[in-house]
Amino acid sequence: MIRSLWTAASGMNGMQFKTDTIANNLANVNTIGFKKVRADFEDLIYQNLKMEGTPATEDTVTPVGLQTGLGVKSAATQKMFDQGSLQATGNKLDVALEGEGFFQVLMPDGTVSYTRDGSFKVDSNGQLVTSNGYRLVPEIIFPQNFLLEKINISREGVVSVTIGDENDPVELGNITLHRFINQAGLLSIGDNLYKETIASGPAFEGEAGANGFPRIHQGFVEMSNVKVVDEMVDMIVAQRAYEMNSKAVQTSDNLLATVVNLKR
Repeated sequence: MIRSLWTAASGMNGMQFKTDTIANNLANVNTIGFKKVRADFEDLIYQNLKMEGTPATEDTVTPVGLQTGLGVKSAATQKMFDQGSLQATGNKLDVALEGEGFFQVLMPDGTVSYTRDGSFKVDSNGQLVTSNGYRLVPEIIFPQNFLLEKINISREGVVSVTIGDENDPVELGNITLHRFINQAGLLSIGDNLYKETIASGPAFEGEAGANGFPRIHQGFVEMSNVKVVDEMVDMIVAQRAYEMNSKAVQTSDNLLATVVNLKR
């Protein structure tokens, strides 16, 4: 009875964690470039009451053992990098990736991070930056008299712009992309950014549209890949599982109360 109390409690904790994960997914349903997270679980250790192969009689052994489980625990949060839908914005500085890859940005401490959020801006220095002011790597710097409506970003990542009254566009640089052997191993740090980890492996660089890297779509942003209906169904399942584990706690408590009151 005491064991069942803690086993059911672990189930409640697990379903609470799953609910927290789903809530975060739903909260970011409109976050550009957001990737949904799946909560994974694993069973706890088992208590062996009788081992397999122990003697049953002089001539036989038990073909199976006798174990009882002790509950569940959270094992991992799996980032799901399924492609999000592309939404047209008409903004010349918005770009989206349709395929596996990341933009690289420079952090204030000199390190680099990676993002799928292509809603870029131009700062006061003419540099192409993220919504939080982090500079794109390699740097793209616009001249003072450039025309916003004349910016062109090709599918291969070549950035060009018409300056002043000139007719011929000027190339400013290339937007390069990065990939990882295990992108699910990246560390989310907020601001739509990821950090390289030992699990993800080092980033390798490439040009858009070449060697398996995705092409760049100007005037689009990649929306979150969260599907609201799926998340709501998962939320209902988690809620019912939480309730069932709660009922198991109550049942175990009633049984324990019965034992305690036997002598009364």
